[in-house]
Amino acid sequence: MSKLTNVVVALLALLLFMVIPAFPQGNGDAGCKNGKFIGSYTHADAVPDIWGDGSNIEHQLISQLNLHSDGTVTEEFDGAPDTMLSLGLSTPLVGSWTCRKDGMLVVTVIFAVYAPTTDAINHPATVPSPPPVDLFLFQHTRATYLFSVTDANTLTRVRARNRRYDPTQDPTDPTGGVLRPLNTNVVVYKRLVASDADLLAP
Repeated sequence: MSKLTNVVVALLALLLFMVIPAFPQGNGDAGCKNGKFIGSYTHADAVPDIWGDGSNIEHQLISQLNLHSDGTVTEEFDGAPDTMLSLGLSTPLVGSWTCRKDGMLVVTVIFAVYAPTTDAINHPATVPSPPPVDLFLFQHTRATYLFSVTDANTLTRVRARNRRYDPTQDPTDPTGGVLRPLNTNVVVYKRLVASDADLLAP
């Protein structure tokens, strides 16, 4: 009977280990050490003149940061495809997070930046019927962010820095490209909390 008990206990321990995310270990409950920051966060930016020409066309743009329990990160910026064919912009940000010993959260992502081009007309063998405007790869960016876990529903970005890579360079090289200046602007992200309030409203 004790042998069967040992097998059952070992199996339960293994199952428990398999379902608990592997968060970094640390002393205390500060910052990101407890793993409770996992989830979806948003940051809103009001742009009063999206064209910048005095036409005062206002857009409310949202960044949605998703931190996954497996250590991966995605961030979607809904301003990226806004007038993309005229101005160009970027792909979604994809990368990883890690928890520092001091409880600060480090996020590193890579994304591509595109710009408009009419160059396809110069390559008729490849593009027999080119559109008047297309997009081409302008650069890759590798961005690193430092967040404090302010509370259960708030992440505060306190540092940001990126490396820019031209189309011939490898953006997965952590020492390549051109390192840009440190950005210390504070950006607050709030958790997108699931709620059934709208479903229960009259």
